[in-house]
Amino acid sequence: VQLQACGGGLVQAGGSLRLSCAASGRTFSIYAVGWFRQAPGKEREFVATITWDGGTPYYADSVKGRFTISRDNATNTVHLQMNSLKLEDTAVYYCAARRSSINPGYDSWGQGTQLTVSS
Repeated sequence: VQLQACGGGLVQAGGSLRLSCAASGRTFSIYAVGWFRQAPGKEREFVATITWDGGTPYYADSVKGRFTISRDNATNTVHLQMNSLKLEDTAVYYCAARRSSINPGYDSWGQGTQLTVSS
């Protein structure tokens, strides 16, 4: 599975942005796709995830109510709609895919896309 993330950029606090993650290759093997982020000097952290069949999404508490993860069946793309952005949302965002419903590890990672939130 190959993942291509895009959509990052510079946005003012309170603004919105949508990230996209396009999956290709053996997409039939995907169980779920997640978004993670890593801010400078910090460890990578979980942001949101959704099962490939478009099931119930899960969010980190820090983004709950502001971010929405969704899947576009037609294009094998997972979007992350980010609203009410805060300075602390600044990070490199990565999408990743996992193949197992049992093993929680993510097997395939896309390149990161930078989000910078300015005051």
